[in-house]
Amino acid sequence: MIIFIAMLLLFFGIGTILAWISRIRLYRRGIEDFFVGGYRLGGFIAAMTYAATTYSAFMMIGLVGLTYATGVAALGFELVYLGSTIGILTVVGPYIWSLSRERRWLSPAEMLSDLYGSNAIGLIVSIIYLFAMTPYVAAQLKGVGEIFNALGIDYIYGVLFAAILSIAWILIAGLWSVALTDAYQGIWMFIGSLMVISWLYLFLLPSGGIDINRFISALSSSQSGNMLSFTWSIATFIGYTIPWIFFASTNPQVVQRLYMPRDRNAYKRMVKLFSIYGLLYTLICVSLGLGFRAYTSIALSDVETMLLRNRDMVTPYMLTLSHPVIASIVYVSIIAAAISTTDSIVLSVSSCIVRDVYERIYGGRSEDVKRLLAWLSNIAIVVIAMAIAIYRIGYVVDLSVATSALLLPLAPITIIGIYRRPGRKGLPHLYTSIAIGLIVAIYSIYLYGPAKMLTQSLLLGLPAPLWILLSSSIPLIIVFRARQNTL
Repeated sequence: MIIFIAMLLLFFGIGTILAWISRIRLYRRGIEDFFVGGYRLGGFIAAMTYAATTYSAFMMIGLVGLTYATGVAALGFELVYLGSTIGILTVVGPYIWSLSRERRWLSPAEMLSDLYGSNAIGLIVSIIYLFAMTPYVAAQLKGVGEIFNALGIDYIYGVLFAAILSIAWILIAGLWSVALTDAYQGIWMFIGSLMVISWLYLFLLPSGGIDINRFISALSSSQSGNMLSFTWSIATFIGYTIPWIFFASTNPQVVQRLYMPRDRNAYKRMVKLFSIYGLLYTLICVSLGLGFRAYTSIALSDVETMLLRNRDMVTPYMLTLSHPVIASIVYVSIIAAAISTTDSIVLSVSSCIVRDVYERIYGGRSEDVKRLLAWLSNIAIVVIAMAIAIYRIGYVVDLSVATSALLLPLAPITIIGIYRRPGRKGLPHLYTSIAIGLIVAIYSIYLYGPAKMLTQSLLLGLPAPLWILLSSSIPLIIVFRARQNTL
């Protein structure tokens, strides 16, 4: 406990110092600097803030637990996400980066407003972001709460700590303090993951007499089936992966990061470094889940059953067996991942409130009001998410993926908007696309709940996320095919 608190204070102290350094040396106090760093991020900082934003408490808590419960299918799920993200960053991303420079986009909602020539679109998308992203923020705060709870500290204190630290680091220097602390947190996350994976495979498994043969045997004949084979149903795999395939084009916190690299070389370096970081971090998290499942199935069968009922506790329980220093570093790395993602989401959604509601709808121009509105909206979003987290609604993975499912209707309109730039002629079809997609998503959540809606069939044995994507794509496909036929 004492070591963890000391490590947490060290993490907090260094991060806060970096945030203040960014305020003194980098932040120019304009609204563009507050939200997108004045479009001046170098390749390394851009890559690290993208990675730290993307890889949240979902990885070390959610993905490790999911792998522990279901096996290598979780690796396929996460690699599909990584591959599709790299594809979007490589193919679509450069267009977004170039247009953001040309048109000075501040928020992701503004991007869609501009592409379709309507301020109303920005307002609608801002509301969607607020509704969809708040549970995702809650998932991050919940992850921190679970860490505190595993260490014997009240869960609520963990949620409060994460919420307060997130607000503080945002308000110091906006995107600059978030980006600099993201780089710091991303390094801490990676070092922590390397330490725990080394401890698990070089000490814990050998200490239990588990060699490669016993390791394979334990996983291939577990009570959940063969963990080294594909244990998921096709519907489950599609339901989980479809939302994440389009994550990079629908989630505001990552779309906004495409605006920030200072030049093309910085953008290319961001994509390259993020790809390397993402692959390594994914393999480590999956290996942790598999390795600890093998250990508990042989040495702690009663614990194995308990953890299968609450997979979010897999990582916290595993760390109780490790050296306190290693455990404390990894605990703090999970907290770092959660806070970096929280900061980025909150900052992104608040940019929509300032740009797309106050400026473009209300017509406001006062810099003082913009700053005040940015501060107040940041605080309000975190407080709402904190309330959701306190009630512990859903698994971390389920909350995260369900959020992406709600944002799926934005994928077709974003991709078509970037490549076709339809202007106001595309508005009727855009409204139809968003409306149908959201109706399917909300109905699915109402019918099955945020966890089960990912894999339950709505029609023809296909899961809800696929129907959300299809229903929101069809109106746009029809209109653009019709236009091509008339040319």
